[in-house]
Amino acid sequence: MRKLFIAAAIAALPAYAHHGWSEYDQGKPLTLTGKVTESGYEHPHGHIRLETPGKTWLVVLAPPSRMQNRGLPREDIKIGSTVTVVAYANREKAEEARAERITANGKTVELR
Repeated sequence: MRKLFIAAAIAALPAYAHHGWSEYDQGKPLTLTGKVTESGYEHPHGHIRLETPGKTWLVVLAPPSRMQNRGLPREDIKIGSTVTVVAYANREKAEEARAERITANGKTVELR
C-alpha cells in the first residue's frame, strides 16, 4: 500500500508543477506592448518580463519547442526588444499574465 501511495505522489508532481489555464482570467484579454527586460527560453515554459507603461509584467509563454516550431526563435524575444502580447492576467498574482499570442520582430505567433 505504501509503495502505491509513493508511486501516485510521484506521478502527480508534473501535473502539480504545470501552469494550467484555470489560473488566468480568460474572460478579460489584455493587450500589452512593452520592452523585454528579461527573457527565458526554457522548459517547461518560456517567459519574458515586459515593461509596459505603468507596470512590469511577468508573461508566461509556451514551451520553447512550440515557440520554435511556430516561428518564434529565442532571438525574437531578446532583452531590449519591443513586443506585444495578448494575454490573460493571473487571478492571484497581479504581476503575472499568460500569453495567448505574441507579436515580435514583425510577426505574430499563436502560443496556445
